[in-house]
Amino acid sequence: MGDVNFLQKAIQIVQQATEADNAKNYAEAHRLYILSLDWFTTALKYEKSERSKATIKAKTMEYLQRAEQLKEYLEKTKNKKPVAAMSGSSAKPGAPTTKKNGDVDDEDMDPEDKKRNESLTGSILTEKPNVKWDDVAGLHQAKEYLKEAVIFPIKFPQMFTGKRKPWKGILLYGPPGTGKSYLAKAVATEISSTFFSISPSDIVTKWLGDSEKLVKQLFEMAREKKNSVIFIDEIDSLCSTRNDSESESARRIKTEFLIQMNGVGTDSDGILVLAATNIPWGLDLAIRRRFEKRIYIPLPDPQARSKMFQIHIGATPNSLSPGDYKRLGEMTEGYSGSDIESVCKDAIFQPIRTVQSATHFKEVRMPDRDDPNVMTEYFVPCSPGDPMGQELTCMDIEPSKVKEPPISLNDCLKSARTVKPSVSSKDLEKYIEFTRDYGQDGV
Repeated sequence: MGDVNFLQKAIQIVQQATEADNAKNYAEAHRLYILSLDWFTTALKYEKSERSKATIKAKTMEYLQRAEQLKEYLEKTKNKKPVAAMSGSSAKPGAPTTKKNGDVDDEDMDPEDKKRNESLTGSILTEKPNVKWDDVAGLHQAKEYLKEAVIFPIKFPQMFTGKRKPWKGILLYGPPGTGKSYLAKAVATEISSTFFSISPSDIVTKWLGDSEKLVKQLFEMAREKKNSVIFIDEIDSLCSTRNDSESESARRIKTEFLIQMNGVGTDSDGILVLAATNIPWGLDLAIRRRFEKRIYIPLPDPQARSKMFQIHIGATPNSLSPGDYKRLGEMTEGYSGSDIESVCKDAIFQPIRTVQSATHFKEVRMPDRDDPNVMTEYFVPCSPGDPMGQELTCMDIEPSKVKEPPISLNDCLKSARTVKPSVSSKDLEKYIEFTRDYGQDGV
């Protein structure tokens, strides 16, 4: 049992080290990291399992690297007089100095903090996704909620005074492929404020204590920039229900999210946390409470499905009429937006398959593909019985002279029979039940 005690002692000390590290008490953190390394080394000496030895060695190298970084930082700032101290105010030893505008001076910033800042800066959208509200088919109520929470407080701040405060947290939930992330892109396009697009990989790291630091710095950056939107996709992978079997790191991430979103002493004015999930019932109860608006993004209705077919077929040459689009929308009950996109992608390739499998072509005079005002001779697929048909394959014709037929209704119907809905009625029942208990309808 001696080796187990050594390992437990090492873990206990390294947890104290990360807590001191999080509190920016770098001198104490460095001392504790070094102390933990002695215990890890002793535990390694008595460990018999090769697998455990490999794990202990890997952890030892991680904490050694962090200790070296802190040592370098402490030596660098040892003889440097903090700016705050010169102005007569108190400052913690080793704490980074700040400029007048509140930004941390990069030269004095802890190397790890600087690295995390750079990582999070990469999550800020610098180019608009160019997705307009009108590009999102249906979901009128969801769009109104988002305009109310994001657009109005920025454009009409005079309306949000006294007890009328903007929403601080909005959760978009529903089956996969219904447009939750697409709505977030529309928000990013429409607003002029800072938009952070965060995925679990931006937050979760292998370093003990680093993930919760990233969460804290994310919100600190959002507060500095003001009028910020933090979009977290697949939030269930970060903030699932807490249980006894989860890791200490996962529990700390959730705790930090709770504190930053609505904790004592935190200022969340001007920050909207927008999140999306396919499994809202898997969210931690306290996290779910932080989202004041929980909007159900359901499967599209027939009208929305018809518009989706028009959007995804786009300008690709086709012979579809408004009545055809309406028919396609009515016959695809149960299809999600991504399912319809898959149908359209398949339908767009149907003319290519026709050209590839054709055994006869005929020469037809039609508008040039580059200049519609000019008439050009093209070879198009035809049936073997066509009097103008020639027994040829596409490989026998000059490539630039081959013309594929336009997408037809039959092409779309054929693809719809091939691509099946990805959401079952049993899955939908769970979303409806959750909406009845906790959510709002976003139709």
